[in-house]
Amino acid sequence: MLIESITQGFALFATPLVFILIILGIVFGLLVGAVPGLGPLMGIVLILPVAINLQPITAMALLLGIYVGGSCGGSISAILLRIPGTPLAAATLFDGYPLAQKGRAAEAVGVAISSSALGGLIGGVILITSAPILAIFARQFSPPEFTMLAITGLVAIASVSEGSFLKGVLSGCLGLILATIGTDQISMGYRFTFDSHHMLNGFHLVSIVVGMFAISEMVFQMMGKNLTAKPNIPIVRAEFKSVLSVLKNWKNLIRSSLIGTFFGILPGAGGVISSFAAYAVAKNAAKPDEKYGEGEVGGVIATESANNATCGGALVPSLALGIPGDPIAALLVATLLIFGFYPGPTLFEDQPEIVGAIFIVYLASNVALLILGVLLTPLFVYALRIRKSRLIPAILVLCVVGTFALQSSIFDLWAMLGFGLVGIILRIANYPLAPIVIGTILGPLLENNLRRSLLLSDEGYWIFLDRPVSAVLLVINVLLLSWVAWSTIRKIGSPESKQDDPA
Repeated sequence: MLIESITQGFALFATPLVFILIILGIVFGLLVGAVPGLGPLMGIVLILPVAINLQPITAMALLLGIYVGGSCGGSISAILLRIPGTPLAAATLFDGYPLAQKGRAAEAVGVAISSSALGGLIGGVILITSAPILAIFARQFSPPEFTMLAITGLVAIASVSEGSFLKGVLSGCLGLILATIGTDQISMGYRFTFDSHHMLNGFHLVSIVVGMFAISEMVFQMMGKNLTAKPNIPIVRAEFKSVLSVLKNWKNLIRSSLIGTFFGILPGAGGVISSFAAYAVAKNAAKPDEKYGEGEVGGVIATESANNATCGGALVPSLALGIPGDPIAALLVATLLIFGFYPGPTLFEDQPEIVGAIFIVYLASNVALLILGVLLTPLFVYALRIRKSRLIPAILVLCVVGTFALQSSIFDLWAMLGFGLVGIILRIANYPLAPIVIGTILGPLLENNLRRSLLLSDEGYWIFLDRPVSAVLLVINVLLLSWVAWSTIRKIGSPESKQDDPA
């Protein structure tokens, strides 16, 4: 099955346009990753209106290229400016910037790019071998299992979101509410449309994502300082010999990549947690003469290989189960849904060529990352010199043009601006935005399977305990909620919180 899907997918992959879009995706991803405040999520948000007008595999080539390149690009600004371009590169500061201070900036950037590419390839191998197995297992799932699985994804995302767990849950619930707007897929009735024909299909996902993430982020950037500042950064040229430095630390590379893939598979964990975890493990396993935190190459290898391996891990539940591992994977799942492909066991069974092509595109993106990242390092350094006063207007124009181009609808523009305002308010109140996207994606899966389960059941909600897999997932959900509740109570009762209490 695996060999057949890859063979069939290669025919879709081996076209000049796919290669061109992988290259464009990697370059654009590295650029948005290197510029602080943007990142791979913002890059995909900006390009998504364009991608959905392409053919499925060419669109995935562009988006996966941005995903892979953006996950690595943040290390460039982290090493040169001591400002991580993305949260994924926060742990790279520990050793990347000290290496630059020692005059080894080119080596540090080269090692970061090489580690990201090799870590991504390791994560890709695990993706290719594990996703089909998980999909075969998921073929036995029925509506009760998918209901519990959707709840697991929502709870996991909310539990690791920034801020309190309650705020994460409320954000996820907002996403579920947005998913109910429009035509009911079972009864075909209209819900929350307010007699507007624009609302019959609900809000377009792109309007929601562009508004909440891109518009709100640009407003916060404009409210910040240094809009006209131009950083003075020396030009750095990475070299391919950095690959040898990474391969000499092969134990660290493989270990960190496995850690990154593991955290990527867990819904909601993400690259930030995996990179810090990989760094901690590498530091504890270091030799006495390896001084982590003072400019050690091994520290850069650990963090960068882990955060890019997370990409491959996040695609495992996204493709095999339809449960996105992080917000970026959620947008990739949404893109497949827009094209009429439903991630999960049926995708592997009915469209194996699509799955195989996605596998090959992901591996090719990491190879392209290694080559383009090293060759074009000076270009990304120049990008760090762009003033925000010039960058922000260009991004806002892209948001407007891209959103309007979806359906040539002014309503989509108003929706984008409205969700931008919602995003600003939520960010001021410290509510996470990622659970909203996950809730919007998982909402139809949860609602439809919950209603089908109750229609199939003669005993009401007991159907979720009658089936073994559903019962296990239910127990996992209860344990996860109990653990979060216990952690919250413990935090409230800690001496630190009592000292902070004004009473």
